[in-house]
Amino acid sequence: MNILEQRLEKHIELLVSRYPQLENCKQDIVDAYLIMENCYLKKGKLLITGNGGSAADSEHIVGELMKAFVNPRKLDEDYVRALTAVDAEMGTTLGEGLQGSLPALALDGHLALSTAYMNDCEPLLCFAQQVNGFGKENDVFLGISTSGNSKNVLYAAVVAKAKGMKVVGLTGAKESKLSGMADVCIRVPQTETYMIQELHLPVYHTLCLMLEDKFFGK
Repeated sequence: MNILEQRLEKHIELLVSRYPQLENCKQDIVDAYLIMENCYLKKGKLLITGNGGSAADSEHIVGELMKAFVNPRKLDEDYVRALTAVDAEMGTTLGEGLQGSLPALALDGHLALSTAYMNDCEPLLCFAQQVNGFGKENDVFLGISTSGNSKNVLYAAVVAKAKGMKVVGLTGAKESKLSGMADVCIRVPQTETYMIQELHLPVYHTLCLMLEDKFFGK
């Protein structure tokens, strides 16, 4: 069993106290977090995708990682000095206004690329093409699929694995192709699409809270 830093356990305990049905997902959430933590420790990034509501969740996760979530994320003092060395006035504004980021990309965006690829090539490979272009070793692919069998997500997961990336799945309760392929799959205990999505949100909020606490907590 993978071990979590004691100070990060509070986030898991709060999640389960609010959503007791997620008790059986605790270890998978911890394991998924540790994969993401290791990614960021090694200067990697998170590539996220899904369809429909899961695409919206992908964008939501990016928003929580790329800027402050609940804690301030002050820039490193050396970086602030570098900004002001380039331009004193603008550097000061940037140093005061920018926030620390954990690099993350939602693959459902990039409309020009996606529509061009889907028009010219195989539409189901649109996410896989982006993992092919963006992905590298030490990155993590997070595939969100309520069924766990969305073909465009699965194709992207195959590319990620071939590149040496870790794959994390976020699905419903049923076993699926994604749960079989992923290094870790968080299978929330629901089978109805909207109910699955209702549990996905607190799970990924907890992952984002833990990552922020690890890299920007006091």
